[in-house]
Amino acid sequence: MNIKIIILSVIFIFVGLFISQSLFIVDETEQVVITQFGRPVRSAITSPGINFKVPFIQTTHFFDKRFLEWDGDPNQVPTKDKKYIFVDTYARWQISDPLQFFKRLKNERNAQSRLDDILDGETRDFIANHELEEAVRSTNRTPIVADTLIDTKEELHKISTGREKIQEMIQESANEQAKDLGIEILDFRFKRINYISEVRKQVYERMKSERFRIADKFKSEGFGEASRINGEKEKELKKIQSEAFRMAEEIKGKADAKAAAIYTQAYNQSKSSRELYQFMKSMETFQETFDQETSVILSTESELYQYLNRY
Repeated sequence: MNIKIIILSVIFIFVGLFISQSLFIVDETEQVVITQFGRPVRSAITSPGINFKVPFIQTTHFFDKRFLEWDGDPNQVPTKDKKYIFVDTYARWQISDPLQFFKRLKNERNAQSRLDDILDGETRDFIANHELEEAVRSTNRTPIVADTLIDTKEELHKISTGREKIQEMIQESANEQAKDLGIEILDFRFKRINYISEVRKQVYERMKSERFRIADKFKSEGFGEASRINGEKEKELKKIQSEAFRMAEEIKGKADAKAAAIYTQAYNQSKSSRELYQFMKSMETFQETFDQETSVILSTESELYQYLNRY
């Protein structure tokens, strides 16, 4: 009885081990290459599901089907115009042919190392064949400061290729080199481009100097506009004052003429009226000229003396 149980247990264990070594499950995010004694024996399995292999003889190699990340190390690269910059890049890639990938690279670690050589080399070559402005800018835009704020003829350097196009050329050239590796580079981008530390300070100083120059131009234009406004204000003020003085003199002249006409009319009405008018004017003269402490010497022929003597 014990012998039968032992035999059945051994059989069950052997069957279980046989099944476990024969069956394998491919997930939707995976693709599998089956090898026998280190060599691929059939096409890669890319569809999810349950699959079979010869146990103990054949081996399964699982590879990721999803998009994979490549992050390059920042490198110091000279541009065509001899400016040394740090270029930091990244890319997204995918195993497009798992069988070819296994034959050439074996695993993702080797693939990452191979991508380092390809993408870093292509980045260095294309940056060295273009000027700095080509790697930084993508369009021939017109600067806002030069266009609307400051009247200047300075323009940005005209670019013919641009950052986007350089990235596309690097990706295309890298895919040409990687096409027999079973991988495809789906996207390539510059993460960051910056000057090396030796020249960064000089660049910042130049940028500050340019901003100070723009600020001084603003101040100069502001002072000029303020002077023009003040000049216009003074001119307008003098014009208003001159016009007001002219109008006041005209009014005074008209009033004097009207008063003289009234005086003349009153003077010409009768002798008594003329005498009254002369008397009143003489009295006004007395009131405006003399006070209680004033002493005056009058001639007997004076009209004032005659009025005083008469009345």
